[in-house]
Amino acid sequence: MQVTIREVQEADLPEVLDIYNDAVLNTTAVWSNHTADIESRRALLKDRKAKGYPFLVAALDHTVLGFASFGDFRPWDGYAHTVEHSVYVHRHHHGKGVGKALMPPLIEAARGLGKHVMVAGIDAANTSSIHFHKGFGFAEMGRLKEVGWKFDRWLDLVFMQKMLD
Repeated sequence: MQVTIREVQEADLPEVLDIYNDAVLNTTAVWSNHTADIESRRALLKDRKAKGYPFLVAALDHTVLGFASFGDFRPWDGYAHTVEHSVYVHRHHHGKGVGKALMPPLIEAARGLGKHVMVAGIDAANTSSIHFHKGFGFAEMGRLKEVGWKFDRWLDLVFMQKMLD
């Protein structure tokens, strides 16, 4: 499958929202029980553009199969060179290379902005995501036990990082 990676457009936001809300409702990729609305995705897009951060989609023809972006790791000046990223793939396209297509341009965008470290926060039970990130040179830096709660169970958080320079 040959996907096109490009910046998100306003017209993509409903599909981005569907992918995100599916993750909220059915996975532990997002530690929230509340779905988002289209206005929150517009606000996210506006924020990313204002900061010069990428908001990428993987599309096949005109269908969005996944999306990726990064934002500030923490709001204080001392963290200005560190970003935390997210990659979401439509549930019918997991394991088909969509995430693998999104990561290189996301990493390159961070490098192009002079970022030093990219961070991933992953549910410890999501071994496929941990393995995926290792394939891109991310290393596990720590685990926080039972810091999240979803689907009536405690969740452990794995922090992974990639040095960009």
